[in-house]
Amino acid sequence: MRIAVFDTHPYDEQALNAANLDGAHTLEFFEERLHDKTVELAHGFDAVCPFVNCRLTEPVLQRLQQIGVKIVLLRAAGFNGIDIAAAERLGICVARVPAYSPDAVAEHCFALLLTLVRKTHRAYNRVREQNFSLDGLEGFNLHGKTFGALGAGRIGQCAMRIAKGFGCSVLAYDPYENQQIAKEVGFEYVTLERLLEESDVISLHLPLSGQTHHIIDAAALARTRRGVIIINTSRGGLIDSQALIDALKTGQVGGVGLDVYEMEEGVFFHDLSDRPLQDDTLARLMIFPNVLITSHQGFLTREALHAIATTTLGNAASFERGEPLINQVKTS
Repeated sequence: MRIAVFDTHPYDEQALNAANLDGAHTLEFFEERLHDKTVELAHGFDAVCPFVNCRLTEPVLQRLQQIGVKIVLLRAAGFNGIDIAAAERLGICVARVPAYSPDAVAEHCFALLLTLVRKTHRAYNRVREQNFSLDGLEGFNLHGKTFGALGAGRIGQCAMRIAKGFGCSVLAYDPYENQQIAKEVGFEYVTLERLLEESDVISLHLPLSGQTHHIIDAAALARTRRGVIIINTSRGGLIDSQALIDALKTGQVGGVGLDVYEMEEGVFFHDLSDRPLQDDTLARLMIFPNVLITSHQGFLTREALHAIATTTLGNAASFERGEPLINQVKTS
């Protein structure tokens, strides 16, 4: 199968080539994201392989169908950038990587959390300038605190297990409850309102949809404990960024760790160090000393990249052989 891989970086190319050592597929890599202005690059390919910030709208999918693309091999779990209903109408299969490495993302969540609560990012910068003062570096223990997970899927479960290891009590909100999992991991399902009101740390692990868009908005932030820590390693659109800024300014939110941002497309994954940042909201977030932002790197471990590559090419092979696709995305 000839596969056009979009929005690629050296680590993508390395992982996919390693997973394709038998040469079963012909891979061509494009730095460009897949959208209406770049869709013509897919000419001559059987499949396209986009990433999270590609935009496969109905017109893009129509053009893909016209030029002979039969399958979209998404190398991520989320699929909010793809019009699934349009793909079904056009007869284009969409497959994803539902669980490449839940541990990688959950561990990055705690990398952000521990950095914030112990202020190690600020301490690191001080010591490099030979400032060994401890003033202003007081943190707090995670032990004994309440960790609230918005989303109790694979990543949320991994995060809650880590939180249990730190001695936290754990609450979870998820529209689809599994009491057996709750018993095994050791958390309690609660309403969204109770989680907001009782959690010292709120960690987001939900997919982005019409129901979850801006689930953390001004009203939700007003319900939280004063000084709450919020971590988002899921999707940027889960948080209303302006409401978050307002809550940071009043101290209602005590710290924020973001690996995703709702307007990250065209910013994250790129080196913009030689030009002014055009996003005023992101620039405002970056000046808060209690806001820590990473550039959507939660997935970026050797293990996760290997799993993404092997599952993506496995989906391609199954489709080519006419086998049922267990990772196919459907509207119902």
